[in-house]
Amino acid sequence: MKSEPMDAAVIASAVAGRKCSAVEVVSASLERIAAQEPRLNALITVMADRALERAAFIDRQVASGGDPGPLAGVPVVVKDNLCTRGVRTTCGSRMLENWDPPYDAAVVEILEGAGAVIVGKSNMDEFAMGSTSEHSRFGPVSNPRDPSRVPGGSSGGSAASVAAGYVPIALGSDTGGSIRQPAAFCGVHGLKPTYGAVSRWGLVAFASSLDQVGPFSRSVVDMALTMDVIYGRDPRDSTSNERGRPRFAEGALNPSVRGMRVGIVREFREGVLDQPLAKAIDDAALVLGESGCTMADVSLEESVTFGLPCYYIISPAEASSNLARFDGARYGLRMDGPDFVSQLLLTRGAGFGDEVKRRILTGSFVLSSGYYDAFYTTALKVRKKICAEFDRVFASADVVLMPTVPSFPFRKGDFDGDPVGMYKSDLFTLPVNLAGLPGMTVFTGLERSGLPTSVQLVAPRWQDQRLIECAAVIEEKFGRPPVATGRCF
Repeated sequence: MKSEPMDAAVIASAVAGRKCSAVEVVSASLERIAAQEPRLNALITVMADRALERAAFIDRQVASGGDPGPLAGVPVVVKDNLCTRGVRTTCGSRMLENWDPPYDAAVVEILEGAGAVIVGKSNMDEFAMGSTSEHSRFGPVSNPRDPSRVPGGSSGGSAASVAAGYVPIALGSDTGGSIRQPAAFCGVHGLKPTYGAVSRWGLVAFASSLDQVGPFSRSVVDMALTMDVIYGRDPRDSTSNERGRPRFAEGALNPSVRGMRVGIVREFREGVLDQPLAKAIDDAALVLGESGCTMADVSLEESVTFGLPCYYIISPAEASSNLARFDGARYGLRMDGPDFVSQLLLTRGAGFGDEVKRRILTGSFVLSSGYYDAFYTTALKVRKKICAEFDRVFASADVVLMPTVPSFPFRKGDFDGDPVGMYKSDLFTLPVNLAGLPGMTVFTGLERSGLPTSVQLVAPRWQDQRLIECAAVIEEKFGRPPVATGRCF
């Protein structure tokens, strides 16, 4: 076994070609997890026994001449809001602290069917509500680039797992930036696919019109390989829809961007962006231009200005409805009371953390009689305006280049007691979810401080492959995200 980091594509080829065994690869991944977890707290559950059994099965498949799949022996981490049969799925909450689902999420089934090995469930903001991964029943996650800082959220554990070299691929969910923002903070690539492009069946819902499952990786080729596996319609998810079958890996290996029109969002630089992040936009634009793209400035002023208040009306409203199922009667935490109402109040009071309670209360308020039209209906109208603004931009651009985050990762505790300050870190990612578009964080380098810079690429619906192709060009120029700490498998 090589001691340096190995990509998913390299692992799969080596395992299928009998150059190494899946058991060796998974064992090395588990060793790294054991060494780093006391410092990072990126995982809630390590699935060592199930992972080694799965790896041994793959090795038997290879030995008998069978096809182990395109992700043969690749260790993967999945966010702990994706159901895993017989393995607890907590959503980072006391409410589901000991809940073992009776089924696997669709993407878990698909990954394992492609030969991947799930080695752990990642830590996260409770019920995916947060931008720091500090709001977890199981303690905060540390950023592998600087453990005094947050990894972003809510998929911070998945991003940290990839950045630290636990695994080459991890899955997260993105409701308002929860893949792209932690990817930027941890210095890896992160993709939110088009809404409906990847099945959400078995994803514990936060805001159903916004949630989307997507991957993290340290290479664009690995990102593309994962998308080739998980992209597609699932009849169990009524929101899923497949428009053709993109060839993501082919686009990553042979990107074709000449003549592509790239719209650059520059209007929020002054007083909003940290200077190195603004420079990353200019540098990425230069690279794409040198590769044959045509460049033009575009405006998304309405989307970025009104996206934040729009999102924080719509998403809490949907969350308050989705989380009503956690009532202490059917599954999850139950606190005894003299009657059902007392039981309900005690269970929800004890089971939910402060951030979740804040959003449930906000959502219940905006949906209440007398306020529904003033808040929720108005937010839906604003959402249509955001979609229309993106449509206007994409009439003259094939891809939009813009920031992912306004600042470098902040220090733990910086926004204790200031939730609005935390919410503002998703300023540039929220509109993409509201419009149902694909968006990708692409790593562009490390500052002298060791903190990462990145850019965000956004494409029209069902044009996810354009993001992969542009990202491959940017990665070729700026290099791959390095493993944050120590030796990898």
